[in-house]
Amino acid sequence: MRYKSLLVVAFAALVCGLTSCTTCSRTGGGFVIPDSIGDDTGELQVAPGVMAEMVDNIASPVEMASLMLSLNVPFSQKYLATTKNVSNYNTSHEKAFNLGVFGCDLGYLNMYGRTSLVLDYITAMKNLADGINVGQFFDFTTLKRLVTNNQNVDSLVYVSQQSFNRMDKYLQKNNRGNLSILMVAGVWVEGLYLSAQFLKERPNEKRLAESIAEQKLMLDQLILILSNYGREQYIAGLITDLTTIKNIYDGIRITIEIGEPKSVEVDGMLTIVQTETSTVHYSDEQMQAIITQSEIVRNKLIK
Repeated sequence: MRYKSLLVVAFAALVCGLTSCTTCSRTGGGFVIPDSIGDDTGELQVAPGVMAEMVDNIASPVEMASLMLSLNVPFSQKYLATTKNVSNYNTSHEKAFNLGVFGCDLGYLNMYGRTSLVLDYITAMKNLADGINVGQFFDFTTLKRLVTNNQNVDSLVYVSQQSFNRMDKYLQKNNRGNLSILMVAGVWVEGLYLSAQFLKERPNEKRLAESIAEQKLMLDQLILILSNYGREQYIAGLITDLTTIKNIYDGIRITIEIGEPKSVEVDGMLTIVQTETSTVHYSDEQMQAIITQSEIVRNKLIK
């Protein structure tokens, strides 16, 4: 049985879907970056399908917040990245990364119905999007209207996701895939941080701990794609920071057990579905180390 890991990511999202406590079959084989595609920088361009799968394997912030609600974790503004730091982000790399961070926080705010704070975050996101010349694809006007009129969360999520997709397509088309993957990285880092902070307050929540442990698969793939742009100073530094977390994850094991195939009806047609389950092997010490290191890395990157 599959369920989406509530480890946020995305713009609401803007990026959605890492599978946790489940199969991870889509991610188990890793991504293939074709060496036949390049640009004038000498870097390989990441195929659209690769980025699409990466995006599809990052958890929705709305789903993450749903888990928090189900665990009766109260809302706390202290978890969020402050929008006061926006003026500190001077390079396109910093702006793209923190655009992802704020997108992740936006999903958290939406789910908890904190509309009084949402406007501040979409304003910051519009500012950062303009800074990397994709502001025309961020539907600030519609989002602002939805917030001020207290529209439902689904509408906010849909418009946010459409905005992200348009920005991503534009960046990919114009050989700026480095900024696309930085947005994804920002969502992932913030998602890990939020989940880790929740676990710090609820250390006995096994479901949350398992979803954090299974981020090992996502992190490996994220570093792999970032390495394609490793000659850029900011990204090289980000890889170094993420590697400090990866070193902890290296001690975590994930085993997958193949189950019996099942027949299901999809759109009136009989389909065979292969079932599988995954088991995560981690220690309390490893989880504590992830909590500590994710906080160090995240706070460094959002300054």
